[in-house]
Amino acid sequence: MTAAESSKRPPLISVVMPAYNEEDTLGITFQRLEQTFADTSCEWELILVNDGSEDRTLQQATSYRPTTFRMVVVDLSRHFGKEAALSAGLRAASGDAVIPLDADLQDPPELLLEMIARWEKGAEVVVAKRSDRISDSWGKRVSARLFYRTFNMISDIHIPENVGDFRLMDRAVVDTINDLPENRRFMKGLFAWAGFRTEEMEYVRPARAAGQTKFNAFRLMGLAVEGVTSFSTAPLRLVTYVGGSVAIAAILYGTFIVMRTLVFGIDLPGFASVVSLVAFLSGIQLLGLGVVGEYVGRTYIESKSRPPYVIRKVYRSDAE
Repeated sequence: MTAAESSKRPPLISVVMPAYNEEDTLGITFQRLEQTFADTSCEWELILVNDGSEDRTLQQATSYRPTTFRMVVVDLSRHFGKEAALSAGLRAASGDAVIPLDADLQDPPELLLEMIARWEKGAEVVVAKRSDRISDSWGKRVSARLFYRTFNMISDIHIPENVGDFRLMDRAVVDTINDLPENRRFMKGLFAWAGFRTEEMEYVRPARAAGQTKFNAFRLMGLAVEGVTSFSTAPLRLVTYVGGSVAIAAILYGTFIVMRTLVFGIDLPGFASVVSLVAFLSGIQLLGLGVVGEYVGRTYIESKSRPPYVIRKVYRSDAE
């Protein structure tokens, strides 16, 4: 295709949708997408990544016949997690702009049109920022606020608060992320690291259309640790500072004991204070080993160069 022909054709928009056990929501999601895509001049493709679902998600996706978009179903060989599934979808997407979208309809498909309008005016990234998190539990809201503020305080990059994976990215942005060699991926951090001209648009995130969230407290905590260790060495520095402070305190305390012994003689040391001090120092050492272990573990996993996902099969269907 010549440059002139390319400039005349409507833009192709790729929607990337990781899905894990979403059989209760897919039918509704497909209907909302059909309605959204119906009255636009863009060409659309849906990249649905089946992340090892154990229900009928794959069967529903492969049997669906879209009318306003073409669909590519990427079936992973097992459950690799949302970050890996999103990476697979970005690599499979061929659009001029790419939009990650959750299958549970907490990311309203209708907002895609506003994102595209801003992209056509020059924005290279359009992020959707939640104006409130009323659909989340109190604990999730507090932990999310704590994570964003801690991450932005210790990291060299800035992640906008209350911004998830729901965003539009220009082809150049997607190519940059796909070219990154790392396998353990914290996608919010990679999106922020890539940079480019970014605009924010606020929206109210609704509750899930059906089904239940797949993220529990432990998985969210693991994702937070993954993000911090991927983009900051501040925990290692903190361990160094804490270790140095404890060592200085121990030297000063030892000097005090020696001076007191020289002046007042030897007295019977307290058993409770010795046990408390040993327990405290042991806790500091174990904490330091744990932090170092997180970084060593990441280095070990990355050194194997295993791919972040394995594709079993790719299914394609065009709009009727």
